[in-house]
Amino acid sequence: MKRPRYVLAVDQGTTSTRAVLLDSKLNVRGVGQQEFTQHFPRAGLVEHDLGEIWDTTEKVIAKALKAAKAKGHDVAAIGITNQRETTGLWTNAGKPVARAIVWQDRRTSDLCAELKARGEEARVKQTTGLVLDPYFSGTKVKWLLDHVKNARAQAERGDLKFGTIDTWLVFKMTGGAVHVTDVSNASRTLLMNLETLAWDDAMLSLFDVPRAVLPRIAASSELYGLTRGLKSLPDGIPVSGIAGDQQAALFGQACFEPGESKCTYGTGAFLLMNVGTTPVRSKAGLLSTVAWKVGDTTTYALEGSAFIAGAAVQWLRDGLGLIKHASDVEALAKTVKSSGAVVFVPALAGLGAPHWRPDARGLFAGIDRSTTKGHLARAVLEGIALQIQDLAEAMKLDSGRAIPAFKVDGGAVKNDLLMQYQADVLNTNVVRPKNVESTSLGAAFLAGLAVGFWKSPEDIRRAWKADAVFKPKMGAEARAQHLGKWRDAVKRA
Repeated sequence: MKRPRYVLAVDQGTTSTRAVLLDSKLNVRGVGQQEFTQHFPRAGLVEHDLGEIWDTTEKVIAKALKAAKAKGHDVAAIGITNQRETTGLWTNAGKPVARAIVWQDRRTSDLCAELKARGEEARVKQTTGLVLDPYFSGTKVKWLLDHVKNARAQAERGDLKFGTIDTWLVFKMTGGAVHVTDVSNASRTLLMNLETLAWDDAMLSLFDVPRAVLPRIAASSELYGLTRGLKSLPDGIPVSGIAGDQQAALFGQACFEPGESKCTYGTGAFLLMNVGTTPVRSKAGLLSTVAWKVGDTTTYALEGSAFIAGAAVQWLRDGLGLIKHASDVEALAKTVKSSGAVVFVPALAGLGAPHWRPDARGLFAGIDRSTTKGHLARAVLEGIALQIQDLAEAMKLDSGRAIPAFKVDGGAVKNDLLMQYQADVLNTNVVRPKNVESTSLGAAFLAGLAVGFWKSPEDIRRAWKADAVFKPKMGAEARAQHLGKWRDAVKRA
């Protein structure tokens, strides 16, 4: 029998699901992608239908196989990478009991405020590496257990399963046989102890989550189970890699040494730095998180997250109607030489690190009669980059390391104007790789390592190639002006 030729990565994101087939030389051979419905029941609430997510997953796998002219038996292993923190509950038979609560959802803001007022944040941070914010899964699962009829009683009886999206996909891929998550996703729940890598009794008690609903915590690269009952894949394919999207991108960018960093520009923007095998506790408002666990070695990261990045461009398109397609934003921004006095703070879902202000709101400042839609578009792109500059400064303080070069990936990195401005405000080189599929690459690689399709992480480092390097061109005085205007606007937001 022929050796399988590909590894399949499923990248389940916030607005779409992608499947990518990679060969042994890390070439992309087939891609399938499909958007799915965003549900906004009211202001601040964001939900996804788990059934629809699974449906799109089956469809994009079929599309990727077709694009590669491949058959299901050509797949050696499956890796999963996912939007993190999004929280679902389903029955043992695999029926969701409610729509999943998305990471952007702010419905648990009051609960977080109440726990902070009780003085719980220091204990939470010390145990989990995270802050008390509605972003994370712990308060979301508590909300579901408290508000879905009979959910708590069912959970305590062991009749319900909690999971982030990785857990849901593995459950469905294995025909309901496997209930598992990996350390990178578990480290985003507020329920896992960052040092023991186990569910923490004190946190389960604090968030009132019964242990019976929780998945097993596994490494990021191991055999979790085998496919069963899928439409486009035969039974028996190993599901063997899991990492949250940002950690998968760090792995896919070959950031294997402490100090190596990447920033992913997706719906939100996420800056991660590899800090080695011991967690670094942040004093500057960043998160300490697990990057991955391969074999017996756990690698940690510092992370800064901006909740809104590409989503701000989508808002210009869908909310304001200033552009027809997201890709039109660069041309519109180039109709003016600068953003003038206009500053945009992208706090459309509160502000993440290092501010952690769920009550902050988006803001255009400095508008006057001469302001055009070009100024607004340019200010939006600059606002995305200025958020990242805040995160990079905080990271420097926490890690004691400057970021020598800044690897980037995600949809928005095709925008040269944004990348050049990012290099200017960071005052460091921004490096865009040839293969911007870093997230899928990371998931595929973790899966392939577990089944011997690739031998070592060095294979990924050798395959990584730069496409473009953006060098800073802005003078110190101009940079100081841009940062000063930004800080003033953030205070107002």
